[in-house]
Formats: sequence, structure tokens, C-alpha cells
Amino acid sequence: MAKQNNKKHILFRYGLICIAFVLFSIALVVKMFKTTVIDAPAWNERAKKELAKVDTIAPERGNILADNGNILACNLKVYDIKIDLRHNKIKQFKSIPWAKVDSLADSLDVYFPRVKNLSVHPDTMAKYSWHTRLKKEFEKPHEKRPRALRLVQKGTTEDFERIKTFPLIRDFKGSGFRNPLYKEERKIRMYPYGRMAYRSIGRVNENQSTREIHGYSGLEKDLDTLLYGKPGLSKKVALTNGITNWVATPARRGYDIRTTIDIDLQDMLEEELFNVCSEAGAEWGTAILMEVATGEIKAISNIELLENGTYGEALNRAVLPFEPGSVMKPISLMIAFEDGLVKSVNDQVSCAPFQKTSDPHGGGMKTMKQVIEQSSNPGIARVIFRGYESNPAKFYDRMAGMGFFEPIRSGIAGECTPRIRKLLPKDSRGNNITMTARHLDLARQAYGYNTELPPLFTLSVYNAIANGGKYVRPHLVKGLIDEDGRDSIIPIRYIRDRICSEETARKVKECLKEVVWGEHGTAKLVRDDRVMVVGKTGTAFPVEGGLYNKMKRRYAFAGFFPYDEPKYSCIALVLGSGGNSANRTSGQVVKNMAVKMYSRGMLDNSSTYSSVKKESRPVLAASTSFDQKKLSKDLGLERVKRVKAPAAHSRGAVPSVIGFDAPTAVRILEEAGIEVRLRGSGIVRAQSVEAGTPLKKGMTMTLTLRV
Repeated sequence: MAKQNNKKHILFRYGLICIAFVLFSIALVVKMFKTTVIDAPAWNERAKKELAKVDTIAPERGNILADNGNILACNLKVYDIKIDLRHNKIKQFKSIPWAKVDSLADSLDVYFPRVKNLSVHPDTMAKYSWHTRLKKEFEKPHEKRPRALRLVQKGTTEDFERIKTFPLIRDFKGSGFRNPLYKEERKIRMYPYGRMAYRSIGRVNENQSTREIHGYSGLEKDLDTLLYGKPGLSKKVALTNGITNWVATPARRGYDIRTTIDIDLQDMLEEELFNVCSEAGAEWGTAILMEVATGEIKAISNIELLENGTYGEALNRAVLPFEPGSVMKPISLMIAFEDGLVKSVNDQVSCAPFQKTSDPHGGGMKTMKQVIEQSSNPGIARVIFRGYESNPAKFYDRMAGMGFFEPIRSGIAGECTPRIRKLLPKDSRGNNITMTARHLDLARQAYGYNTELPPLFTLSVYNAIANGGKYVRPHLVKGLIDEDGRDSIIPIRYIRDRICSEETARKVKECLKEVVWGEHGTAKLVRDDRVMVVGKTGTAFPVEGGLYNKMKRRYAFAGFFPYDEPKYSCIALVLGSGGNSANRTSGQVVKNMAVKMYSRGMLDNSSTYSSVKKESRPVLAASTSFDQKKLSKDLGLERVKRVKAPAAHSRGAVPSVIGFDAPTAVRILEEAGIEVRLRGSGIVRAQSVEAGTPLKKGMTMTLTLRV
């Protein structure tokens, strides 16, 4: 009886289970029917929506190159190397292997120290050592440890492989997601020549929301649409093994921009400007070197005095407007010759006091040569008054007709146009302006006050004078190279085919010669028998707080060389204290550039250096990773010029980077906390601070590079 009752209970339970299965099956069928039939349109719509999603593929940014192809800015693939301290392989430790953790910390402190400036206090070093950091993280409960503890920022594949050999890390077998150690790839913008032409080349930043990289200064900004490229598109497609991303439109890489910058000339100009500003105690300086025939800007430098008393790269003042001072006088004289106000360089004009200004060299009659040579304000003003006294506003129109106010579009971001007020009889409010006031302003405009010209615009006119009147457009971009390697050379363009006649240009050149080579010239210190430099000095007070600060001066020199067949034009502008002169400051920048270029045979002359070319042999840069002898043998190189590998030095000492390429040397020294300046191009041949010297905070080193 009991057995039968038990059987009934079991059957009842089976019955309940069967009923439950039947109900579940019915519910499943109903759900399937609802999903596949009733709700099918909604699900299909949702699927279409998912498959219709389009993702943007970021393009690779183009490089910026020097005129010889050297890289000034490029993309570099780097890795953030991280470790997952909550990984199962670490969780499986029965106890924390402190001996291995300490050994790992020792290795990280040697190769990837958290504090790279080794001159800091030992207590600070200990506080920020890997021993302290790893101990802090491993002492936490497993679930509270970081999943992405960064060991190296901006590392290389070699760094990743090195870390894999460190204690504790080498105990983890496998790779990829099975290994607690992993790397995240990202791209950074690399500038191999450091801060050389920093403002002209520019810099980029990344939009954190869109992850797009765009330029915000210099060429990076001005040519961003060409450098950025075209984004690609990817969409999701349904395949037999699932949904995957499919590239619908591939991203198109940005153009490589070939600039006109000559690395050697850039280095020379920066050095000369730095030396002059240092000697004069100047607040800032700017200089531009341009090729006369083409308008190619071969070098451009901007420096200013920083708060720490050193000079660094500055705001690009080469394209900002300033009162030019007397460098305006040759431009006014050019207009006078072109308009027939004077016929010959020997025509005379009275230099007696005129329009509230006098001539410090005396007020007698002077020729046009003497007016420019002695920088006579009354003389040049009287000449301009011959044509514009009755209608001063026409002087503005005359300059506008020359193309003087048109944007140059040089490729330099932040470029401004000249600011010269048109001397109308009424102001913007309709108030009358007396002819006396307009005459005073006209005189000042003629000799360089009451006007504002960017140095680049001033140089463009001097360049036209040197170029026989042809007004070429100054530019920094020489050509575009697409992703297929096709090089598109941009042709020479003119602001105007001719700013003046060839005869007028010859006359102005003759007058400019007297400034440097005349008996009473204002720039006699610019003379050098090796190369004839001609040009004009200019001095102006800076405006501060709406008033002239007469304790300071802006010293300018604009000119070209060699005189007979000009190949380069150059302008330098220096802001310093009173008591100096353009002759001793900006003029010396231009003179020293000319002499250095002459000595290197860069002016179509016989160089003072040996012209015999040595046999060119392959060069193997210093390396700590490869056997140079074996590499030479494998490449079949019978004769190889070898550079000695750097000697090892203890932590806290300056490393040797002799024999390294520029990017590697810069990386090594910057990791040691050393600021780097580069001279030349090629492989490091000399370093200004001897290897083994104790490191000091704020240390600066100059590297000399040669091919």
C-alpha cells in the first residue's frame, strides 16, 4: 500500500514536470511566433539600423619636409605598455612573490624611471620609485587593484620586448589577452629637429571627443586641410560567421608638404639671431632669409627672452605689423622714382627741417644717394610731397596699386597685412581733418612712422628691388607629395609681375649700397670684403600702453646679397634697450649670414672649404642592439665608416649620443631631463656637454650633426 502511494507521488511529480515543459514549449513557440511574425518588421528595422551605422576611419596625417626631403614633422607609432593587476594569472598566486616584485621594480627604475630628472632629492626619488608604486598596488585587495597600470608611456616595440624579460613578467606564458602585460597602440606627432623653426612648422592637438588631430599653429594649422587627408568610412555587414566591420571607403592619407626650409640655413639663422640678442640683451628678435629669384623662405627664426633668463622660441613676429622706421625710406624712394618725382640718384633735395623733423646730418641740399645713406627724414618727406602734397590720400592708393595690401599667403599662420591709414579729409565719424594734420601724417608715412608693416611684407619689397622689380610671393610651401609618391611642384607666383621698372630697381639698389659702403652710411659695420651686403637700417620706438616707450628701440635691417647678382634677401628685427643701433644688432645678423654662406660656397662662389668630395660610404649609426660587423657582412658592405658606440655611464650622468641619428639622440637626452638644441643634419658627431658629466636640473646640450 505504501509502495503504491509512493508511486502516485512520483507520477504526480512527473506530471507536474511534463506540464511545466509543455507550458514552456508553448510559451517558446508563442514567443518565436511573436518575434518572427508579429514583431518581425520591428526587428528587421532594428537590424537595418545597426547595419546602416557608419564609422569614420581617421586618415594618416601627412609629413612636413625640408626642401631636401629631411623630415621636420611626421607621425610616429608608439605604445602605452600596461599590466593588468587583476588578471587571473596574478590572482592565482598563493602569496605575493615580493622578491620578484622588488626585482621588477629594480628593472623598471633602471630602464623606465618614473622621475627622469635624476638631480632631484633622494627622498623624492624614493617616493616616486617603482618600488613604492608596486608595493602600494600589490598590497591592495585583488579586486581593487588597477586593471591598467601603465609601466611605459610612448614606448616602442623594443621596450615591450624588453619588459617581457623582466622578473615576474617573464613568468607569464602566452601572449595577447592571455598575458597580463599588454600594449596599446597610438600615434603621436614627432618633430625630429626639436624646436628648430618651431613657430613656423607649428604643432597639432587632438580633439578628445572626435579623436581627430588638427594643427593649431604654423604650417600645421595653415595647411591642415592638405595634411589631414580624407577620412574613410566603414559599415557593419552580416557575414556567415557574424557581423563585422567592412571598409566602404578607405581613408586617404594627407599630403606630405615639401617646404622651402633649408635645415643648414635655418640652423645658421637661429644661431646668429640668438648670438646678437644675447649680446644686446634684447627682449626678442625675428629674422627671415629668402631666395630672391623664387621667393622661397629658406629660414625663419623667432626668439624671445624667457622668465628664466634664457632665450626660447617665440611668437612668430615675422608676420605681425610694426612701425618699420627708416627701412620704409627706400620703398618711398622707389615710388618717387617710378612716379617721376626724381629722375636720377644724383638729383638733389633740401634736407632743411620739414614737417616737425630735422636731419641730424645737416639740412643742406643732398642727392638721393645721400638721403638714403644718411637716412634723412626731411629729405625723403620732401620728395614724396612733390607728388602727393595736394592729395595725401593718393599715397595710400599708390601703394595699394603695387599690391602692397594684398595677403601674401605665405603658408605662415597668423599672417597680417600692412596697416597704413588713408589720409582722407574726413575721419570715420565725418569730422573734418585739416590739411596740416594730413601733411604731417604723410611726412611720417614717407619715413616709416604712422605705418605698420609686417617684416615679411617689408622683405618682399626689398626682394623685388633685388629681383629687378619682379614682385615674387614669399612662400614656405614648395610642393605636395600624395600617398602614391607623386610630387607636385608649386610654380613661382607673383604678387605683381612687376612692382617697379628694372631701371627704378637699379637706382634704388645704388642708393642702398651707400648705406653700407658710403662714407657716412648708417650701417658701415655691415661691410665685409668677402661678400657685398647692401640694405637699410631702421629704428622705431615700441608702443606700450598706447604711448611710445622711448627707453626701448626696435632695430631693423633689411637688405640683400651679393650686390651685383643678389641671390638672397634678409631682414632682422630686434627689440632692445636704447643706446644700441641697428648697425650693431640686426645688421650683424644679416652680415654674418652672408659671410657664413659665402664661406660654405652657397653664393655661387668658390668656398673657403675644400671642394674635393670624399668617397661616400655607407654609415652605420651607433647601436646597442646590433653587431655592426655582422650587419656589414650580411649587407655585403666591404668598406663601412663606423661610429663608436656610446660608452655606458651610471645613472645621474650625461649619456653619450655620439653616432646616433637626431631623433634617437633627442629621445635619450630628453629622457635624462636634458633640453636639446641641434645644429646641422645627419648623425651626431659632437655634443656640447661631455659624457659622464653629472646631470643638473635645466641642463641644455647642443648636438652637432653631420652626414
